[in-house]
Amino acid sequence: MSKNKDWDGNTNSIWKTLGASNHTEKEREKDDFYATDPIAIDKLLQAVDIPDRVWECACGAGHLSERLKIYGKDVYSSDLIDRGYGRAGVDFLDMIGRPHYSPFAIITNPPYKYAKDFVEHAIKLLDCGDMCCMFLKLTFLEGKARREMFKKYPPENVLVFSERVLCAKNADFEGMKKGGGSAVAYAWFIWRKGYNGKTVVEWI
Repeated sequence: MSKNKDWDGNTNSIWKTLGASNHTEKEREKDDFYATDPIAIDKLLQAVDIPDRVWECACGAGHLSERLKIYGKDVYSSDLIDRGYGRAGVDFLDMIGRPHYSPFAIITNPPYKYAKDFVEHAIKLLDCGDMCCMFLKLTFLEGKARREMFKKYPPENVLVFSERVLCAKNADFEGMKKGGGSAVAYAWFIWRKGYNGKTVVEWI
């Protein structure tokens, strides 16, 4: 089996597997799972029009995917690690195809250590006009390497959360609330393939 996988399905085969990866050195944080409060999707969809076809490519236990489905989105969910939801064993960074035709969006909270890789790879997989929405720490704005990426691929929007959104280790939201919540600031970083204008920062 080739290391790089392609997607060559159609609208009738949208739910078939994308294939597994020989991830070896890229096996990522499989026991360090942080789930995202689904309210992040509510805030995103209140601010931005998202295509009906979505790939949640680091779906974890499905917290974001399930919320997107409530809004009527056609969601393909995959993850490198099997957490009992979606298609497991799919290394997003090895994919050369995608499960939906345009208009299309990739929406996820990526492993932060590989967030830049996820962004750049997502943009490669998009068609012109397609969207990539990444839930990231606000500090993602910092760093020389990311500055070069922002020059090449300027986000259309950075939507900063006015209130803290929880990312709970092992999806233990109640335990996190009892421990005082979160001091981390997050934002939705939104790219649209082909966009070359100024980044608009807004608060949600």
